[in-house]
Amino acid sequence: MLFLRPVFAALSLCSLPVVAIAQSEAAGGLQIELNTVQDVGSSCRLTFVVENQTGTAIDEASFETVIFDASGSVVSFSLFNFRDLPADRLRVRQFDLPGMACSAVGRALINGTNTCTVAGEDSSICEDGLKLQSRTDVELIG
Repeated sequence: MLFLRPVFAALSLCSLPVVAIAQSEAAGGLQIELNTVQDVGSSCRLTFVVENQTGTAIDEASFETVIFDASGSVVSFSLFNFRDLPADRLRVRQFDLPGMACSAVGRALINGTNTCTVAGEDSSICEDGLKLQSRTDVELIG
């Protein structure tokens, strides 16, 4: 049994870099949070907080966004243009859903990336590390 201790010690040391890599990957990416929904006149305003933790400035990002009502029916299909997203900075973006009360919105689906430009070139960075969450009763899924 005494001869196994060095083996276990070596194995436990080998797993440390893997854990560190997994934690650093989890911390990065493009994080989009549905922060608030608010009725403004005859529209529902969705406010998003976006944090670009990719380490790369994004020149332009727009996403195909589908809005479902409370019963699960599709009621809107739009392009939400989040514009420029500097690296390691927070940005707040708002989008209005005309003619819709917020109480009618059930969930929002980020259906895919329409535009993602980095240094003037198309990039997959907007989808590769996309992380979605919601602070509201409206679920944000992708």
